[in-house]
Amino acid sequence: MDKRTPSILIVGGGLAGVFCALKLAPSPVTILAPAGIGGASAWAQGGVAAAVSEGDTPEVHAADTIAAGAGLVDADIALGVALEARARIDDLVAFGAPFDRDALGVLQPSREAAHTHRRIVRVKGDAAGRAIMETLARRVRETPSIEVVEGISAFEIVTREGRAIGVLGRDPNGQTRFLGGSALVFATGGVGHLYSVTTNPIDARGAGVAMAARAGALIADAEFVQFHPTAIDIGADPAPLATESLRGEGAVIVDRSGHRFLADIDPAAELAARDIVARGVFKSIASGNGAFLDARTAIGAAFPTKFPTVYASCMAAGIDPVTAPIPIAPAAHYHMGGVATDAKGRASLPGLWAAGEVACTGLHGANRLASNSLLEALVFGARVAADVAASARDETTAAFHAREQSHHDVMDHAVVEELRDVMAAYVGVVRDGAGLARALGAINRLRRQATGAQTQNMLTTALLIASAAFARRESRGAHFRSDFPTASPELARRSRLTLNEAETIAREATS
Repeated sequence: MDKRTPSILIVGGGLAGVFCALKLAPSPVTILAPAGIGGASAWAQGGVAAAVSEGDTPEVHAADTIAAGAGLVDADIALGVALEARARIDDLVAFGAPFDRDALGVLQPSREAAHTHRRIVRVKGDAAGRAIMETLARRVRETPSIEVVEGISAFEIVTREGRAIGVLGRDPNGQTRFLGGSALVFATGGVGHLYSVTTNPIDARGAGVAMAARAGALIADAEFVQFHPTAIDIGADPAPLATESLRGEGAVIVDRSGHRFLADIDPAAELAARDIVARGVFKSIASGNGAFLDARTAIGAAFPTKFPTVYASCMAAGIDPVTAPIPIAPAAHYHMGGVATDAKGRASLPGLWAAGEVACTGLHGANRLASNSLLEALVFGARVAADVAASARDETTAAFHAREQSHHDVMDHAVVEELRDVMAAYVGVVRDGAGLARALGAINRLRRQATGAQTQNMLTTALLIASAAFARRESRGAHFRSDFPTASPELARRSRLTLNEAETIAREATS
């Protein structure tokens, strides 16, 4: 790689990064995927939202997205993404994705919460993410213009004259390497492992947000973290997920006495927006009444074949969902915020593009509509590929090879565990000003203690989330402040901040 014109460098091996690389072919692309191709995308159970059913339209899909986003969705982005959805589904079909179909070969979508139509294009009920990523991984192996580099974790963006030109990464032997490219695309995933209970894989630590912020990029909507209301509550880390499609098929949420408490909170009950369901489940657990997903009547004996992934997770924990309700709890699931981008996926830092969960495009607003995440990864993966192909620079990176050095990056495990507990306690489903100030004080203290680059990245992203949450003195979407329990019309705008601004908020909150 160092002896030829640098390829386009994509950091992240999930759906957004891999789809972007395939769309860029035959241009040379290097995918930096520390754990290989897959990422959190392979864990997605629901599927891809797209208006493919009779009677459904992209305009209705966009309207549902805007309604779920609690006043902060960019309407133009929402409509554009919905209009491109069918073409991206067709791309996946052409690549070989085995979507569920009826006897006539017609796509057979399901329904999820806050969607007005059945538009979740899925695979075997709850295996869409894995099936899509396995399909695309085969395509990557067959594409000679794509090189996959495993085992190297990026920890810092390198800039030249104010432009991103690559990253510093560390291999398993502690060797620091510079990896450059004619363009830098971040598809690094989410932030779930900043929290003690999450559905995300262990590498979802928010590193991409931190690296971009330290390099000077704007971060948008950082305060909005979505908590999935139906993680299976068996003490596992990460927590297995009970897909929302179960509720779309009629499964209900009950307390210990069998009462459907969500019907007391919202007319849509189990099919209300995720933030509403998550808070309802959180409140029921906090009151001692517990929370359970009951699929015995709606799905029953068909559970093993209709939802094999969830069934296997339950059975491994000694729970038979055919005959017993599933214990559930809210878990950190998806970050609506991230690196601020425009409609082409460009970050504010020249030379940097972002796609997937690390990016904040304006699609999700304050609360992501179910299964719009894989769709956004596909649409913006394709958009970034088109923009990069038209604007990537042919630059040499040899001047930075001298920066390679041996340095063992020790993960500060005690710091990480405390951070995850702090985030769950004070920056979780329900927040307040005093708790957020305590969180910011703890994060600043831990930043002074931590020595490893990976840990510092986690702390930086946590600081951005908590600072933005402290500054937003209202409740909106996934951000609920018990001291400001209603939405303020004056605050119906997206947040944008730099790392310096977040640090200023933290100092003022803790002074």
